[in-house]
Amino acid sequence: MQMTKIYTLEQIKNIVETMDFSTEIEQGFIAYSNGQVIVPPVGELIFEDPPGDTHIKYGYIKGDEYYVIKIASGFYQNVKINLPSSSGLMLVFSQKTGVLETILLDEGFLTNIRTAVAGEIVAKYMAPKEVSTIGVFGTGTMARMQVQILQSVTNCKRLIVWGRSESSLEAYKNDMEADGYEVQTTMESADVTEASNLILMTTPSSMPLIDASQIKKGTHITAIGSDTAEKQELDTKILHMADIVVADSLTQCQERGEVYKALLTSDLKLGKVIELGHAIKSGNRVRTSEDQVTVADLTGVAVQDVQIAKVVSAALSAVSE
Repeated sequence: MQMTKIYTLEQIKNIVETMDFSTEIEQGFIAYSNGQVIVPPVGELIFEDPPGDTHIKYGYIKGDEYYVIKIASGFYQNVKINLPSSSGLMLVFSQKTGVLETILLDEGFLTNIRTAVAGEIVAKYMAPKEVSTIGVFGTGTMARMQVQILQSVTNCKRLIVWGRSESSLEAYKNDMEADGYEVQTTMESADVTEASNLILMTTPSSMPLIDASQIKKGTHITAIGSDTAEKQELDTKILHMADIVVADSLTQCQERGEVYKALLTSDLKLGKVIELGHAIKSGNRVRTSEDQVTVADLTGVAVQDVQIAKVVSAALSAVSE
């Protein structure tokens, strides 16, 4: 019987350095919206002391070779004890035999990559053509990765970043300036919305960080942090006023994320929301005017994990043979 292949984070990082997952993940979103993907409800554990969450996401594309089960956690006070906030692994099984073929001990790294790629895809179709300044809420791993991956979409190097502490803002500023960005830091939400027309939300906040009155014409917001029913980064009236609202999964966004919160307050009707795969499958830009306010709600869909796990497993297997 074939032995299960096990790969460490170091091996995964080495192979991923040379890879681009945007095409595979974009195709995954389209397949998902076309009904070709089986994705059961998210398994979820929420912890209070210390605060954290663990998600189990799993699924498969019909007729594909594999199915994937992913476990990913976020414990946001880990920084206090010098541990990363994210952890996890991905399990790749044969869709024909159920045999576990590959274990990817990625410690949440591939979840971060596929989340960043989703932000890249959204910006490609929804961001303003001319990005003046990129606004970032949050100073963690995703606040860095989301910005860095946007280099394929915009050449904008000006950032304004909001954070809760001077120390985290200073660390972010130093890291991103070393990568060639011009970085302004602030602890005032309005500074970000006033200065930027592409805004990235990457915090685990349970309270809105932006009010609808702050949003200018032509602004695009990619909301990433709110991936549970408890989290929220945006005033629900922002989704009410938005010209276009896109969600990665209509099913999931009725249970979690910014769309969920806006449905609860009746600031949004589900019929207004476009599923990402449907929005992008024509290959045309979703934004049709530079004055439009657009919002993308990304809660994370298992098809992203399926696509990245398949590609990384294949690449690692080819190198090790």
